Amino acid sequence: MKKLSFIILVALLSTVAYSQSDEKQQQIISDSKEAKQTLIKADGSMNKLFSSSHGYVIFPNVGKGGLGVGGASGKGAVYEKGKLIGMAKLTQVTIGLQAGGQSFIEVIFFEDKKHLDRFKENKVEFSAQMSAVAAAEGASKDAKYVEGVMIFTKAKKGLMAEVSAGGQKFKFTPL
Repeated sequence: MKKLSFIILVALLSTVAYSQSDEKQQQIISDSKEAKQTLIKADGSMNKLFSSSHGYVIFPNVGKGGLGVGGASGKGAVYEKGKLIGMAKLTQVTIGLQAGGQSFIEVIFFEDKKHLDRFKENKVEFSAQMSAVAAAEGASKDAKYVEGVMIFTKAKKGLMAEVSAGGQKFKFTPL
């Protein structure tokens, strides 16, 4: 009887944990769709990038902060040819003159299958040399892919002053 009770308890706890995980994932997907609309509203020509890129990942709520040493993290949804294929996690570490905190949206477009596949294999990291374009009206018109990727960010709230170096790392998890 104890063994059966233990098995039922483990099954119940697993169901609750999975349910909470699924709710968080659904919230990230929902937030990503909303962030996409926010980006398109800020720059209408970005709609073409969403439809013409091979794939993209949207991190709707990246949190960043630092004082000397800084960091950022966020979770997002990954799309290939407009279809949701997985989830991603972003982590960033920076060192330098920096103070404050902010939250922002980040979207990374992949020019072709090869570059999206590298992301899916967790082989994409961005160094300090890779720069993001601030999403604003007309910004995407002249933007170009660099090494198969194009990055846009849109500040949400907070203030961060920085002159720092660091990089972003990503982890892809298929659905």
